[in-house]
Amino acid sequence: MVLEIRISNFFSIKDEVVLDFRAANLKSANARELSDNIFSFDKLEVLKTIAIYGANASGKSNIIKAIRFCHAMVFRSHLHNLDTVFNFRPFRFDGYENKPSSYFIRFVHQGIEYEYAFSLNRQQIITESLHYYPRGRITRVFTRDERLGKSKKDKYTFGEQIKRPMDVAENTSEKTLFISRASQMDRELAKEIFYYFHQMFILQHIGYAGANIESLINDNKKLLIEALKIADSDIVDVKIKALKRPVKNINANLDTMTLSVEDVVENHFQIRTYHKANPQAAFDFLTEESQGTIKFFFIMLTMLDVLKNNKVLLLDEMEASLHPKIVDYILNLFRTGKQAQLIFTTHNTHFLDLKKLRKDQVFFTNKRADGSTDLYSVYDYSDFRDTMDLEKAYMQGRFDAVPIVNDTAEKLKKLIHGS
Repeated sequence: MVLEIRISNFFSIKDEVVLDFRAANLKSANARELSDNIFSFDKLEVLKTIAIYGANASGKSNIIKAIRFCHAMVFRSHLHNLDTVFNFRPFRFDGYENKPSSYFIRFVHQGIEYEYAFSLNRQQIITESLHYYPRGRITRVFTRDERLGKSKKDKYTFGEQIKRPMDVAENTSEKTLFISRASQMDRELAKEIFYYFHQMFILQHIGYAGANIESLINDNKKLLIEALKIADSDIVDVKIKALKRPVKNINANLDTMTLSVEDVVENHFQIRTYHKANPQAAFDFLTEESQGTIKFFFIMLTMLDVLKNNKVLLLDEMEASLHPKIVDYILNLFRTGKQAQLIFTTHNTHFLDLKKLRKDQVFFTNKRADGSTDLYSVYDYSDFRDTMDLEKAYMQGRFDAVPIVNDTAEKLKKLIHGS
């Protein structure tokens, strides 16, 4: 589970923004009715879902993009060479291009709480640290600061959790995260952290490697078909077969997560669906099913794995190609889950309802006057009561997170016909 994420100086994000999954102390009648929206860990109440709203170009997707980039650094920075330039942009104004960008995540894995952080510019890692709470007290695993001297001993400090840590440090370049290198060098605690980032925090609905699709379908076939039926699909069977002809690499670009369903399936797998009207007639999945069905199929495929194994899922513009009732269905699935979590961006105001989401589950992005992204939740507005109409308030600009559109007849005539 994730408890908190902090990001600064990535893309349109200038000052630090915080996504906090630790539930606020809400006592309203609505909050009490939404007890299924949270779960307990130790002495904390934790949110199952967070929704992020905001106008176009306000920075919603940049928050998702920054998280994906930072997790990709954990996955593969051990592969970087000395010529690598990291594929992100710091904030472009006010001299921030020359300042470090930073990422912090507080998470729980195998019942133990961890705090992992690093900072970097486009050329090198600057700082990195890992702390954990094995017995309820914070304990240092390692810290790293590349500015402290020339030798590895100057730059690193270690606890006692990683065996022969200096061997790892000596093999860790300024382009590489220590935790990434330590995992590759078979250090147990580092492998646990790597596993969390790689297997427990899923960065989009088709995951990070298309090869997972075949096993996910085969492992969850019965549940998948039942879920599709609940959502009013008439699909009664699904069959998948890996194609034998040579194919190109199908791993996603982890920096941009631009891999599409078609990229994964086409030329790699053959998927056939069968419908209630004629269960013997095979339909080609990509060419004969609707885009909404295809997207929902893959979201559900990933979601069943996330829900069964208490993972975290990150989705940008979740409602694209999906009916609002299907998105409602997805949120209800997370409500009935145990400790699975969902972070998603959306423009669909149907979910701005304090009988569906708590005040601390609804976040907004807003573009400040200097072009940077601000992030805040409804809970930050202490004068906004649960009895008020959240959707109406949002559309009226109460939270400064909607576009300002001047569409008067005079303006539109001038735009079309000129002055």
